[in-house]
Amino acid sequence: MHDHQTFLPASQVRTRYGVSDMSLWRWCRDDALGFPHPLRINGRRFWKLAELERWEASRTEKQEAPDVAA
Repeated sequence: MHDHQTFLPASQVRTRYGVSDMSLWRWCRDDALGFPHPLRINGRRFWKLAELERWEASRTEKQEAPDVAA
């Protein structure tokens, strides 16, 4: 587990997920996706690592959930 105050800049978040800056922009505006919003510090975007890890865990849970046939 990481320190709750570890922050990643946009460049590291893009590398972590293999996406472009435009994808990050879209993810932040898609409420259904639930991607964490960045903090702005001196005009730069930073994400809390703990929030990204929680988002990743929630995505994994949804993908692993079995389909329930009615």
